Amino acid sequence: VQLQASGGGLVQAGGSLRLSCRTSGIRFEVLTMNWYRQAPGKQRELVATITSESRTRYADSVKGRLTISRDNAKNTALLQMNSLQPEDTAMYYCNFMIDKNYWGQGTEVTVSS
Repeated sequence: VQLQASGGGLVQAGGSLRLSCRTSGIRFEVLTMNWYRQAPGKQRELVATITSESRTRYADSVKGRLTISRDNAKNTALLQMNSLQPEDTAMYYCNFMIDKNYWGQGTEVTVSS
């Protein structure tokens, strides 16, 4: 089982990025997928979730700015990030849990002011 995250980068405040998380070795369509982030010196926090039925949930801090989606044909979870702010700077990780937690390697997002 593997999760490969990509799409991070450096962007100015107000800009956008789209993160991708491609999975392999597992039936993606049955998974609830999560995106977490961890800023320097802070705990990892859950920012968005999408269920196998495509129901979504968001942390209050990102509602209206981040959108999680999934492409079952490509075994990929996506995180569209708009109106980015410096406080969104963090390492972003995709995740799912079945018998245990599975994590991608992280993709770094840096938002400059």
